[in-house]
Amino acid sequence: MSVHIVYEVKLLLYSFLTGVGLMMTYDLLRISRIMIPHSYVVVGIEDMIYWIYAALVTFSLLYEQNDGGLRGYVITGIFLGMFLYDRLVSRFFLKFLKNFWKYLKIRVHKCTYLKKHQ
Repeated sequence: MSVHIVYEVKLLLYSFLTGVGLMMTYDLLRISRIMIPHSYVVVGIEDMIYWIYAALVTFSLLYEQNDGGLRGYVITGIFLGMFLYDRLVSRFFLKFLKNFWKYLKIRVHKCTYLKKHQ
């Protein structure tokens, strides 16, 4: 296989992993929103900051790996990584976390109720 093709495949892999990393970062925002309720304004500001961050990470990937040249398959790889992570990992993880958080809240509430009424 030619060196050029190997380079392009590596770039596609880097873009896919960048998309996964970006969705992991967004999951951190989602987790903070589960644990601490946010107003719509704060959610909007957080999302705006996240997308600026995502744009900078994407630009950095293109600048460092491809001398700033825009490649359609790199953008597609990033979105594919984000999409697959969201569908295969994130949904189940967040559902588990929400249920676990509800369980913890119930347990804490139950313990404080029992202590008050003893």
